[in-house]
Amino acid sequence: MTQPGPVLAVSAHAADFVWRTAGALALAATDGRGAHVVCLSYGERGESAKLWQEGKTLDEVKAIRRAEAERAADVLGARITFLDAGDYPLRPTDELLDALVQTMRREQPSVILTHASKDPYNGDHPRTAELALEARVLAQAHGYPSEYPNLGAPPVFQFEPHQPEMCGFHPDVLLDITPVFDRKRQAMECMAAQEHLWQYYSELARRRGVQAVRNGAPRGVTYAEAFQRIYPQVTGVLA
Repeated sequence: MTQPGPVLAVSAHAADFVWRTAGALALAATDGRGAHVVCLSYGERGESAKLWQEGKTLDEVKAIRRAEAERAADVLGARITFLDAGDYPLRPTDELLDALVQTMRREQPSVILTHASKDPYNGDHPRTAELALEARVLAQAHGYPSEYPNLGAPPVFQFEPHQPEMCGFHPDVLLDITPVFDRKRQAMECMAAQEHLWQYYSELARRRGVQAVRNGAPRGVTYAEAFQRIYPQVTGVLA
């Protein structure tokens, strides 16, 4: 039996994947599928206020955020790639889109994770979601130029934004991350530039765990991550 491809997370900034989908990545790494993160930027301008307040230069901020994300990915057992496209604003370009297409074709992911399609607080996030969805379509096209084979049809799950009520985010998947939550917390603690979010996302994972149990999960489920599925699930059994 062919081993399914890795879980691929497309993250706007260097820390987004840690807060929102570190559990899913750690689970994929643990079960042998593998996990790969693509960070479009380091979050150097918009999500590194603490470092700017300390008087760091742009190059220093980028280096610090890269090192944090690398440590976090290592904790999760994930590989990580940085495209250094800049943030605030993150501007889509043909080159950036092609880089995502080539990554998807090379990696042949079994699942793609990315941001919600709406976020009035951070335009970089929906732009990343749009890029990820377009890249998936192009990666499927036989005629798109690439040295790698075309992509199949991996499902896409959008991970939970910081303020879901304002982003039209309606979770229809709750993923049990209880077995790997300690690794998620450890990965979060690698992101020293955004220490104020450690407790917030720990508490969110616990609330989602409570909701998972309310929706039929075993009572041993304590922590969960929420996702919204983009494309239909194909199945022979309704469950």
